[in-house]
Amino acid sequence: MSDKYYINRKDKATLKLRELQKDLPYFCSEFFLGIENQTTPLTRINYAYDLRIFFDFLTKEVDKFAGKSTKQFSLMDLNEVSATDVELFMNYLNIYTYKGKTYRNNEEAKARKLCTIRTFFKYFFKKEKLNSNITVKIDLPKIHQKNIIRLENNEMHDLLDQVETGYALTPTEQAFHRHTNLRDFAMVSLFLGTGIRISELIGLDIDDIDFNVNGFKITRKGGNQAVLYFSDEVAKTLKEYMDFRKEIKGVPETEKALFLSLQKKRISPRAVQNLVKKYSKVATPLKHITPHKLRSTYGTNLYKETNDIYVVADVLGHKDINTTKKHYAAMSDDIKRMAATKVKLRK
Repeated sequence: MSDKYYINRKDKATLKLRELQKDLPYFCSEFFLGIENQTTPLTRINYAYDLRIFFDFLTKEVDKFAGKSTKQFSLMDLNEVSATDVELFMNYLNIYTYKGKTYRNNEEAKARKLCTIRTFFKYFFKKEKLNSNITVKIDLPKIHQKNIIRLENNEMHDLLDQVETGYALTPTEQAFHRHTNLRDFAMVSLFLGTGIRISELIGLDIDDIDFNVNGFKITRKGGNQAVLYFSDEVAKTLKEYMDFRKEIKGVPETEKALFLSLQKKRISPRAVQNLVKKYSKVATPLKHITPHKLRSTYGTNLYKETNDIYVVADVLGHKDINTTKKHYAAMSDDIKRMAATKVKLRK
């Protein structure tokens, strides 16, 4: 990933956060400044979105703050927020309206917003600007474990066939496919063959690829760099695409991005999401497949092959091993059947 791309992405996030802070009380800027070294720009943006809804709720739904605007809300007012107010906010999140649009939150979304509120109150309590941290009295919503959506082996093969050939696409889609099939096949192969994140894939530059070791350099969340390795099968698809890319006319010399849009510039996250959706709705119509689901598929396959959760965590770049266990260490029916044969009652 080029430094220029990473810097531009960080700059955009910084500007977006400044824009969001215009809808928040004045003291929120101190909060975002205080947590800057411990969080990513995206995390702070998500905090800003959550806080915007929280203060909108307080000023419109809580009687003691009636008549105040969000911008007028003070630290003194924050001291008056009770645990009951926050519990009412959690109930409010089930369905609410903001700027004329209706939103609904499931238990995971509600838990994330409560974590934001907890972090916010904890910060100002630690700074001795709040009398107490009332959020410690509020339990997180119970989150029911969902089945992790991933591709089975036959579905993975069908998806790759679809990307490679485009046989089931509409005539209009097939016209574009003739220009993008090598690019799309290389991207999907990287997702399924390395578990790369969408942001990491988009940030790849031509110079990041080293076929001598079948590896490439990426920038992980938080800016740490790492090297991912790929198989000969993935190397073949990458070489075919890179040879094609060299022949694309009109690409600026300054454009070092590995994966290009039809406009001959670095492809966008939305474009990658849309192309995965386009191919997967044909190959696996009953599953909602995203780039992250392709990453989950790789993680599952790697765990089945190695049976080592620490290897999976390292390759996927998980800082917390519990994140890996949550998604990839759930035993399949095959593993359960195998386990049933391992314990002998009589030897």
